[in-house]
Amino acid sequence: MPLPPAPQTPPLPYTPDYPIRTERLDLRPVTQDDFAAIHAYQRRPEVCRYLYWGPFDEAGSRASVTAKTTRTTLRESGDLLQLAVVVRDSGTLVGDVTFVWNSREHRQGGIGYVFHPDHAGHGYATEASRALLRLGFEELQLHRIQAELDGRNTASARLLERLGMRREGHLRENEFLDGEWADEVVYAMLAREWRARQHPAPRQ
Repeated sequence: MPLPPAPQTPPLPYTPDYPIRTERLDLRPVTQDDFAAIHAYQRRPEVCRYLYWGPFDEAGSRASVTAKTTRTTLRESGDLLQLAVVVRDSGTLVGDVTFVWNSREHRQGGIGYVFHPDHAGHGYATEASRALLRLGFEELQLHRIQAELDGRNTASARLLERLGMRREGHLRENEFLDGEWADEVVYAMLAREWRARQHPAPRQ
């Protein structure tokens, strides 16, 4: 029996209709004017503890911001969207998020996020990350979206679980970070799991 045809993805290149709006947030392209707000958290060791970069000095953050300003359109597998997360009511930039289009052929994507700890506890990272899942599953018609994190980053793991993502893998000591071996944990969600969460079956 032949496989059913894959859903059609939007024509390429694909640029989201910015800003991507959630209940409280606007996800928009990064600009050079965002340097001060982004450097305020990129320079903090506690923010970068479980990441592959940083903490950044001013030159490092300027280079990072410049790179982010170019990542607004998907053209081919491996491309990124890197977007500033702004609280709509106040105009405050509280972090930035990343969407990775891992594979057009296999309809795979990935998400990531970095937020200023002064704005923790408001659910902004969860709300922004859910918008990335919606983009991937509903706009790009992806089959699977995953996120990877340092095994010690329990706060990030809880965020992914709130999104409904499954813990799929735990890779023992496969990364050497900050002078020590660290575990990597993989979370993922399938398109049908996303749809089930948006339209739960009625209780019997």
